Amino acid sequence: MQSLKKDNFLFGLFLGIISPLILFGVIWLMNWFLMLIGVAKLWFDTETQVLVSIFINLIYFRYYFVTLKDEKSGNGVLVITFASVILFFLFKSYIF
Repeated sequence: MQSLKKDNFLFGLFLGIISPLILFGVIWLMNWFLMLIGVAKLWFDTETQVLVSIFINLIYFRYYFVTLKDEKSGNGVLVITFASVILFFLFKSYIF
């Protein structure tokens, strides 16, 4: 956890981009595996997977602003979170 204690705007941007991508991949693989073995009858559609993966940034947002009081990293995560949610709702009907 020592590597997450950087107060840098670019680090916050990087963390805000990478974390949702990794979580989206994990959710997608879990859904694919559960559908492959026939256990899951209902699985998340792509829209739900994207929104759930964006919400991991809220954990980092709280960690940087409340726990560490690192405003630069928190602002980086905040910018990416708002931008990704706005882009999701703008392009929702075209992509999904």
